[in-house]
Amino acid sequence: MSTTHPCEPGTGPFPPVAPEVLAEAVEGLTGRLRKKLDAAVASCAELARPGEDGTVAVRFGEDAEVTVRPGPSGAVTRPEQATCTCLLAPRCLHRAAVLGAAPLAGPEDLPPEHGPDLAPDPAPDAPSEEPAPGTAPAPATTPGRPATTSAGADTRPAGTTPGNTTATAVQAAVPAAPASLAGLPSAPADAGTTAPTAAQSAAAAALWHVAANALAGGVPAAGTVVQAELLRAAHGARLAGLPRAEAAALRVVRGLRNTRDRRAAQRLTHLAEAFRELLHVCGSVAAGRGGPSLTGTTRRAYREGGSLRTYGLCREPVLSATGYGGVVTHLITPDGAQHQVSDVRPGGLARARGAGSASVALGGATLDHAGLSRGGLLIVGATVSADGRLGAGRGVKATPLRGVPWTEAPAAGLFAHPAARAVAARTADPDASETLLGCDVAVVAPAGDHLLVRELSPDGTVPPDAPLLRLLPGHPHPELAHTGNLRRLGERPGLRLRVLGRPDLTRAATLRALAAGPVPGAEYTLRLPDEWLGRADLGYDRIQGVHLPPAEHRPAGDPPGPPGPAPDPLAESPLWRVRGLLESGVSGGRRSVAEAARDELSAGTLGPLRRAGLTAAAELTGALAAEAGRRPRDAFGRLADAGSETYARAWLALATHLAAAERSLVAASWAAH
Repeated sequence: MSTTHPCEPGTGPFPPVAPEVLAEAVEGLTGRLRKKLDAAVASCAELARPGEDGTVAVRFGEDAEVTVRPGPSGAVTRPEQATCTCLLAPRCLHRAAVLGAAPLAGPEDLPPEHGPDLAPDPAPDAPSEEPAPGTAPAPATTPGRPATTSAGADTRPAGTTPGNTTATAVQAAVPAAPASLAGLPSAPADAGTTAPTAAQSAAAAALWHVAANALAGGVPAAGTVVQAELLRAAHGARLAGLPRAEAAALRVVRGLRNTRDRRAAQRLTHLAEAFRELLHVCGSVAAGRGGPSLTGTTRRAYREGGSLRTYGLCREPVLSATGYGGVVTHLITPDGAQHQVSDVRPGGLARARGAGSASVALGGATLDHAGLSRGGLLIVGATVSADGRLGAGRGVKATPLRGVPWTEAPAAGLFAHPAARAVAARTADPDASETLLGCDVAVVAPAGDHLLVRELSPDGTVPPDAPLLRLLPGHPHPELAHTGNLRRLGERPGLRLRVLGRPDLTRAATLRALAAGPVPGAEYTLRLPDEWLGRADLGYDRIQGVHLPPAEHRPAGDPPGPPGPAPDPLAESPLWRVRGLLESGVSGGRRSVAEAARDELSAGTLGPLRRAGLTAAAELTGALAAEAGRRPRDAFGRLADAGSETYARAWLALATHLAAAERSLVAASWAAH
């Protein structure tokens, strides 16, 4: 375990703090001190003085000094590790402010004995990485999985008529909260799943209530006190055995912090997605639905995989926003199953660049990651996680094998079917594993930092109705080789490429390219060295001019298609108006949504949605606007508290519907026009 931690941008020299430590410190403050907390947090970074032994001291005037002493893991995991010299300590404003200014500790920062361990991991692995925007992350644990789509969400693309749903769609599209919250009966557990325990349902209901209040107030009202309430409820969820809910709550708190501090890396889209995940998981568990897909696992659980014969596909550099770097090597077995070997540790960019040639820590194998990506391993006593990660347990033995080119089985099967078929299957199941996708394409033209390409038909030609696809860098960092390699490939319009990558399901017809090679039988294609085994890892290998065919050898009369702007059904659909309303609700709370309803919501949003055939989206948007503007009165005509439960349910219904509709449009963008 590392004793250092890369601080979040703008958090200064403070070590990470366990969420429950911050929550306890804020809970001990009086109401008067809580009103001053945000201002005190903002001043801590300027007053901090790091010590040589890893401690951090912050002096507030002459009589108060807060000292933070992180533990061996580099994080503050116990209340006594943060002390103050003032008379009110430990229930003082100074101590709570310093803890509030520190970054939140994640699972990678906490020692193994910290908190319950629900799913012991027999195979030590790299700490979970939190990718920056644009990062193609290695497969992670269940808490990082996207939320499943609830029943009743409309998944049809634009141009169809889903049917006229009314306010009842709000109840159908979102899991019901327990009776104590929403006045509705608890839903039965899904078939084939285990119902949550009473403690899990209660913890989920408590977290739902806090999250609903935070959503209704928006970013301006989500100061340190609100964040501490979320952390307190998240800690209760962890103790009850709901790590996925806890992970979603931590994402929300980090997003609120970044948005309030106006950090460039934070986008409202990410914060809205975090709220959707949190509300969906908590609402489902509180309603009586259980199972690992909702509860999650604290640590990656491995199962015995027996003997595996694996072959390398490519390497992928991993660079996270929290300072972790490394490599993930993707493998495939004879039956087509994909696996990964991960080596991710603290070190940032330097670690990501150097790990591509580091030794593989798996069963005593003598290969490095560069050799494994073009070689293979015969693994005896393999341990495999649910997402395909190979563990390095004591009983694992590995023997190097000869690698196979992409033109031979089993890798050839990745390129045997149209890409649209694989993307459609993946968008239909948001919880499906993030396997790699292969396709043969022809370069159309460069467009900024990405390439416009068209998928080839089985005979190697470009069909006239082939969709225009985008190849984006696997990681946008300019010091990695992705962007430079795509620019080099863009110098040869008409170039035939065999590409392996990860489809970006948040963008229309977009593939984040990880590796590329020549198309079998094509003349105007890549010319790679024999030792590269017919492919280049775009994150590590550098494609030079000698690897490209001469431009004058391009076949005459073989244009891949007009290089005009790529169509974007997501941008062309009026669904962007719905996303804007949802993000407005996150940034400004229900008051912002109510104001939007008064400012021509019917003409500016509902009208275009109905004309495009998105009737369900229009109905759910209207239901959200109506609930946001509801101002109930008591028996004496005085304004009463509207409550946040029904508003949160309406917001979640629309957010769930939008996610399903956008996935349908993404799948349609890959199909032939």
